[in-house]
Amino acid sequence: MPGANAVTNDPASARSFVERLYASHHGEIYAYLARMLRDDELAADLTQETFVKAFRAFDTLEDHNRARAWLYQIAGRTALDELRRRKIIRFVPWTGESRGSASSAEDQVLRMRLSADLERALLRIPPRQRQALLLSELHDLTGLELADALGVSHVAARALLTRGRESLRQALAAERAKSALEESKRARVGAVARSQRRDDER
Repeated sequence: MPGANAVTNDPASARSFVERLYASHHGEIYAYLARMLRDDELAADLTQETFVKAFRAFDTLEDHNRARAWLYQIAGRTALDELRRRKIIRFVPWTGESRGSASSAEDQVLRMRLSADLERALLRIPPRQRQALLLSELHDLTGLELADALGVSHVAARALLTRGRESLRQALAAERAKSALEESKRARVGAVARSQRRDDER
């Protein structure tokens, strides 16, 4: 992480600091936005916008050591503004592992490549809950860093993540039930079609 804790208001120093942040973090900010938006070109544009906003809002950064979370907060707000504008809430599969030794059902789900059911389930989760899951499970933000990125207190961030996990569990159960019903219907249609072919062959 660049520099010391103290934040300067000098424009040249601010520009230099943000340039170092860009060199260190633009890849992960782009990946975060791409997963939030499911649009690589738009994610690239909003990555640039995030760092422009970071420079303009540099005086809001109180501690250089918390700059990564501050960037995620700016990127997240930028993405949510775009999603609200377009009225699209989309998600893309990822392969990743959660930290720690927890082995709950939702943790196991989040460690594997998303199934179609899970991807659709994530579409049903409120954007802020999805944002918390992304930051925690993919980008390894924990504790105060997660709270800073979400722009809420530590307690509120934990609550949002807990609600996100519960929403995911419920949505996934609904999607699996829907998929099972659709598969049953397809099986019945297939059985009828095979029966008709056999009748035609006689």
